[in-house]
Amino acid sequence: MTARIDDLDWTAFRDRRFHPSPSSWADQVLYFLLVDRFSDGREDGYRDIDGNAVPGTTPMLSAADDGNAVGTAGDAAAWRAAGGSWVGGTLEGVRSKLGYLGRLGVTALWISPVLRQRAGTSDYHGYGTQDFLDVDPHYGTGEDLRRLVTEAHRAGMYVILDVVLNHTGDVFGYDADRYPEVDPDTGQEYLDPRWDGRPYRVAGWRDETGAPSLSFPDPVDPARRGSAVWPAELQRDGTFTCRGRISGWDHDPEFREGDFYGYKDVWHGTGPIDDYRPSAALQALVRAYQYWIAHADLDGFRIDTVKHMDPGATRFVTSAIHEFAQSIGKDSFFLVGEITGPRGFAVELSRATGLDAALGLADVQDRIERMVKGWAEPAEYFSLFRNSLLVGEGSHAWFRDHVVTSYDDHDQVRRGTDKARFAADADGRALAAAVIATNVTTLGIPCIYYGSEQCFDGRGGNDRYIREAMFGGGFGAFRSAGRHCFDEIGGVYPEVAALLAVRRQEVALRRGRQYLREISGDGVHFGLPRSGGERMTTVVAWSRILADREVVCAINTDPRSERNAWATVDAGLHRDGSGFTYLYHPTPGVSGTATSVETRNGRAVHISLPPAGVAVLGPS
Repeated sequence: MTARIDDLDWTAFRDRRFHPSPSSWADQVLYFLLVDRFSDGREDGYRDIDGNAVPGTTPMLSAADDGNAVGTAGDAAAWRAAGGSWVGGTLEGVRSKLGYLGRLGVTALWISPVLRQRAGTSDYHGYGTQDFLDVDPHYGTGEDLRRLVTEAHRAGMYVILDVVLNHTGDVFGYDADRYPEVDPDTGQEYLDPRWDGRPYRVAGWRDETGAPSLSFPDPVDPARRGSAVWPAELQRDGTFTCRGRISGWDHDPEFREGDFYGYKDVWHGTGPIDDYRPSAALQALVRAYQYWIAHADLDGFRIDTVKHMDPGATRFVTSAIHEFAQSIGKDSFFLVGEITGPRGFAVELSRATGLDAALGLADVQDRIERMVKGWAEPAEYFSLFRNSLLVGEGSHAWFRDHVVTSYDDHDQVRRGTDKARFAADADGRALAAAVIATNVTTLGIPCIYYGSEQCFDGRGGNDRYIREAMFGGGFGAFRSAGRHCFDEIGGVYPEVAALLAVRRQEVALRRGRQYLREISGDGVHFGLPRSGGERMTTVVAWSRILADREVVCAINTDPRSERNAWATVDAGLHRDGSGFTYLYHPTPGVSGTATSVETRNGRAVHISLPPAGVAVLGPS
């Protein structure tokens, strides 16, 4: 384990053949998991890559186990406390579940950051890196990461690693001299180092106990790798902005110069985007991540907190990473940025900086959830994806493989302190297949958040409640402990697997243009579903068209009643009397049956759906 970027050994990669990039990321289905919360590899009865049952020590969750960890006030407190720190998921645990993921239909894993966190912290999520040249022992080793990626490739999956360049962990302490505050827990007065545009003095690097006892910014003895920050190149004067924590999250330059909570902001350089001069620290971080690409044969990065980086710094990162990846045969190494804020800002920033895609946070997630639950008109969601063949691209337009779409995620910034998974209420549980179906058959690169296929129902004012442990442990899903959820029969796993199988077969569902369709209950009066201020329990239908092939998708937003509707189809592609076949339908025996096109509103096809049902139809 080297201490310096200059000491990295690149010779092992010179003659190595690396896994190539996909022809299009639009074809992929991502699955985002937090390594600490996914699997420890000890589950009993899960199925391996070949479909064989594997013995273990943790039994599978049953209905009777719901709430088994919160029977008393003391038990509930212990369960909540367990969720605030490490619970034991590992890279080897993720590797053991490649069969589960592959049979679901996942083609690309997005895994949370795995580099070493500061010792003694509860940074189980991985976003507070202390050592950029080592994997955190909670997760495993660098060889475990390499083995996971190698076996994922053999199983037909790519691997995207979550990375952080904006900040490090809390690796030094301030000697603050202004803004007195009182700690509400202890009553002690302290000086709050919050951003005001001026730098703060630094008390010292944090040692192995977390105390700021080591001289800053002096270099630290390599024998003390649990202290300060590594590689050693990051210990130079000028690495950090040292301007205190952000309190005005939308105030520029505060959100770029300030510390992200207690983490420490890295100074990236200076200059306009077209003439940016990267700092030595940024160059060191980029070189470290290039090493991890080669070491583990990674296929992409999800770049954290892009909003908080200078645009020029992000462009430097994307250029350097893309060029390195291309030099080893990865021509389409995927760089997706987390850009919080308005959609137009995210689109413009991603294009200006060379990111391949942006995460579709906030309005994408909110609109898909509200539409599927019947609280927003479908046009609100579908208007996010304008038809790129008919309109000019602009800040309002997101197309195909330039946005990663989802509805659940690990922090739900959009919800403030009222965090909840889609399936946290009864209607959400009933419509769980419908929302995943919408996500994976509409425009964008779909991403499933771990546990959604099992209808996880996390809710609470803290992030921990939407980060349940899939493998059980002390903080299991459904307020349980000691029970795992790798059930390929339960939840909506079988329905999602069937839908993703159709997506693999139908290129139009991955790359086609998209149209929200007018519907009719009587076959005469057609129109887009409108709310009129009330909840809409209706059929929502849309088409994906590639060349001359149209695939029709529909959901029923009514969780209690069957719904029938005529859905408009392209009159230029279908003649009266031609047919569609149900490629997927939740009712046994309906998949594979046909329905005819009739001359209604140009051309239309009749669709019947059970409560909360989903259907996909293709031309006969």
